[in-house]
Amino acid sequence: MRGIISYGGYVPWWRLPREAIAAAHGGSAEKGTRSVASYDEDTTSMGVEAARLALGALGDDARQVPATLWFSTAEPSYADKTNATTVHAALRLDREVPAFDAVGAVRSATGALLAALNGSGTSLVVSSGARTGLPGSPDERDGGDGAAAFIIGDDASPAPVIAELLGSASTTEEFVDRWRVPGEPRSRSWEERFGETRYVPLGTQAWKLALDDAGVAAEDIRSVIVTGTHARAVRQVARSVGSGTGGVADDLSVTIGNAGAAQAGLALANALDTASPGDIVAVVVLADGADVVLFRATGAIAAYQRATTIAQQVESGNESLPYLKFLTWKQMVTVQPPNRPEPARASSSAAARNEDWKYGFVGSQDRTTGTPHLPPARVSYKGGAVDDMLPLPLAEATGTIVTFTVDRLAYSPSPPIVFAVVDFDVGGEAAARMPIELTDVIADGVQIGDRVGMTFRRLNQADGIQNYFWKAKPVR
Repeated sequence: MRGIISYGGYVPWWRLPREAIAAAHGGSAEKGTRSVASYDEDTTSMGVEAARLALGALGDDARQVPATLWFSTAEPSYADKTNATTVHAALRLDREVPAFDAVGAVRSATGALLAALNGSGTSLVVSSGARTGLPGSPDERDGGDGAAAFIIGDDASPAPVIAELLGSASTTEEFVDRWRVPGEPRSRSWEERFGETRYVPLGTQAWKLALDDAGVAAEDIRSVIVTGTHARAVRQVARSVGSGTGGVADDLSVTIGNAGAAQAGLALANALDTASPGDIVAVVVLADGADVVLFRATGAIAAYQRATTIAQQVESGNESLPYLKFLTWKQMVTVQPPNRPEPARASSSAAARNEDWKYGFVGSQDRTTGTPHLPPARVSYKGGAVDDMLPLPLAEATGTIVTFTVDRLAYSPSPPIVFAVVDFDVGGEAAARMPIELTDVIADGVQIGDRVGMTFRRLNQADGIQNYFWKAKPVR
């Protein structure tokens, strides 16, 4: 038996109500919200957060589980350079674990998942999307940001399969319905009726082939997830294939939006959050063809420990994001930054020398006294021991804000910056104390004593180099 042994979906904290977009442009208001990646998030950092949730469900030794890492997005932060290696470093996977990109197209995410499902060994498949369009466009209104991660394995994996692969099918056809020139922030599309005439027969054919491959009937299926890049075709195919099944599942388009490469993964994670043993869930993805995958929840899903569900993240989102700030974060408008010098590009050589600290947030701990050091040190400040340190991973640690300051002068793409001194929970007499930047906060709402956890973010970007590190965010 092969299938999903763990999963995680990540939804950014910020939301933009669609009525705010309509108010800015004088149009009619659509219902719901779209999720918005913060100014310090990109598809890579969101992918790290989703993967942390998937690995976290497997326990302390989870980072030893994946034998391969796949990262897929249509909005990569790098070309030429592999984005998956940043995810690999942040998760502290072993050097022997290969990391590969499947980027540039929405369909690549489904392709990476199918490759893992039809392969062998244990694979971590991460998909991430950050979708928008020109101001006032349907893509801006209906887009969304988020990421999903699935750990694929079999009976030989260290964890049981919670969603068994029953079957799959694909149909492929070349036609230009939606496209985006590399480097452009917006996607273009052809006339709607054209895409509908292509996608509907492709989707219905793939559906029939998948049912045959799985050996199930439509009435056996509890729910059907239909996602894709063409909204009208998605609705039409959903009506067709959903007939006779338990119903069409929520594709999260009202609450999150269309997160592109990550939409199907987020919707599948949402369905698995409430699945019972024996439930069959079908996923239909319309993008440059059609892909259909059918899963059946096993008895192991009843005992599966989720850190957080998609519904919980949707419920806890902040809908106070101003439309102008959204445009700034999406780099659609440029506003006056603080009058301080912009940062220089991050040093590649320094980052390589300190990979565990920079990407994995690993400090050091004196072997004799247990004294923690952040950042890691060779010489202990308590006792003076030299080169007698143990690694101290703190990416999953929580802490308490001891004091903080709001800096409105330092350069930031989204001022002000909130810095806090945090005492991390590491045990022992000596506290692991460190000044660190806060994110996903409203400056006026921060208080001494607030509890925070760590999140992988982008500090800045200069000369095309993404400078990643860890920030603290409130425990909600």
